[in-house]
Amino acid sequence: MRLVFFGTPDVAVPALHAFVDAPDVDVVAVVTNPDRPRGRSRTPVAPPVKDAAVAAGIEVWQPERGPDVLDELGTAAPDVCAVVAYGSILPRAVLDVPTHGFVNLHFSLLPRWRGAAPVQHAIRAGDDVTGLTTFVLDEGMDTGPVLDRVEIPIHPGETTGDLLDRLAVAGAPVLVDSVRALVAGAVPTAQPTDGVTMAPRIDPRDVRIDFREPAAVVSALVRSASPRPGAHTTRAGDRFKLYDAVVAGGPADPVDTGEASAGEASAGDDPPAHDPMQALGAPGELLVADADGLVIACGSGAIRTTRVQPAGKPVMDAVDFVNGYQPDPGERFGADGGSP
Repeated sequence: MRLVFFGTPDVAVPALHAFVDAPDVDVVAVVTNPDRPRGRSRTPVAPPVKDAAVAAGIEVWQPERGPDVLDELGTAAPDVCAVVAYGSILPRAVLDVPTHGFVNLHFSLLPRWRGAAPVQHAIRAGDDVTGLTTFVLDEGMDTGPVLDRVEIPIHPGETTGDLLDRLAVAGAPVLVDSVRALVAGAVPTAQPTDGVTMAPRIDPRDVRIDFREPAAVVSALVRSASPRPGAHTTRAGDRFKLYDAVVAGGPADPVDTGEASAGEASAGDDPPAHDPMQALGAPGELLVADADGLVIACGSGAIRTTRVQPAGKPVMDAVDFVNGYQPDPGERFGADGGSP
């Protein structure tokens, strides 16, 4: 089959590779977003899908807008198109070009989490399970009829970046099989009308940390915003970002804080030497700063983070932050009310 692939970020690359490797698929072109300026130098950088396509010797189209690809797509005369995180709305005129339409790989179990940020919203909501859905594109926001759905568990402590990497790899063969099925005559199933939730794009203003919330809520927020845009608070008036977080002493915490045995200790026993839950402070208060990370008090419980970013610095391991900045237990994050 003749196929044109639409995609832009790194999570679309495994699917492109799967189509390139498929013996029954001829990837005649790849459509991706234009190169964009990055970094302080504002040097244009190619999208990951473009790099993968060039390496595979595939023609690349980079229209400014989805409709601008209409003429090239008509000349290519594809049997079908595949889409993974392309990043632009495609109008009906474009959707009608391929003989069998467009098949999209979406990183949720539709109709839950329709929109641009399904994984971020699933983690922030505390979902235990997400998944993959392949569906035929229509003009709505992830509303087209479904070809396949696959459940994927969300691991405790997992960030958006971690989960997206797993979903991208797991979804690649699912998308290839769904395209084959559609071309062979499979009839997609309409999505149910109940259970719809929306997952709009995440803005940095959406991920400011409120340490007055319970530790589980703060942890979910931090993990949902990692690696981009990064959940933020303030330290001494400057923005400070956290890139991972688990509930201190919880099941996802890799550090044994002694919580499991604390209830069994007799009144005369000494408390565990490294148990941040023994004396929680005010929300945002730094309780522990050591090689195991930073433990910060929340409205109830505390979180442990091991990857942080001080203002003007790169992301670093918390142990490097501790060694370099020597923060004092008792100081408070976000105590100044934070920055916008």
